[in-house]
Amino acid sequence: MAKISKKKAAARAAFEGKSNLSVEDAVKLVKENAAAKFDETVEIAMNLGVNPRHADQMVRGVVTLPAGTGKDVRVAVFARGPKADEAKEAGADIVGAEDLMETVQSGKIEFDRCIATPDMMPLVGRLGKILGPRNLMPNPKVGTVTMDVADAVKAAKGGEVQFKAEKAGVVHAGIGKASFDADKLAQNLRAFVDAVNKAKPTGAKGTYMKKVSISSTMGPGVSVDIASATAEA
Repeated sequence: MAKISKKKAAARAAFEGKSNLSVEDAVKLVKENAAAKFDETVEIAMNLGVNPRHADQMVRGVVTLPAGTGKDVRVAVFARGPKADEAKEAGADIVGAEDLMETVQSGKIEFDRCIATPDMMPLVGRLGKILGPRNLMPNPKVGTVTMDVADAVKAAKGGEVQFKAEKAGVVHAGIGKASFDADKLAQNLRAFVDAVNKAKPTGAKGTYMKKVSISSTMGPGVSVDIASATAEA
């Protein structure tokens, strides 16, 4: 049996017997036990009463976290001409067309968000098998297929988070860093939960929001009281 470090053992002990905490108490617990040598990401996982395999039960959307993500998001933009220039001026890390497509096809994917102008989609469509599984495929529903590339780049860099329900109906995302003030993490958590709540699909039946949990990258998780998570700060 693998030996558990003192830090992990202490963290597990701190979480033992605790569940369904208020947002503030859950955030405090996670922050106090984020003991890794790096600034851990605070992550949220939501169990939803949906089956994403049915089109009318898919949960997908985007939210701008009020306190940002604390992450340096690398943005790639498929665009030509003036739109390519706009993307570069807005701070895009990689901008291109056929050249960028070839880079992606070679397996070199050095970006966290992919944006495209509508005229680029026939080109980008060829990359579906590569970008799709990584949740990087541009999609007009979340604002990543757009002529307003400058705004899309700024949003991606400024704290915008995309979410999509996985096969088991789980939505997972980072909502900030453990170094954030507790009140900022609480704001981000409630903003994320609110966005997922508003994205409730027409085909969802019964209880939509079943469980909300948060954890740090290396730490244990704790469940959050849903009423507290959906309350206004």
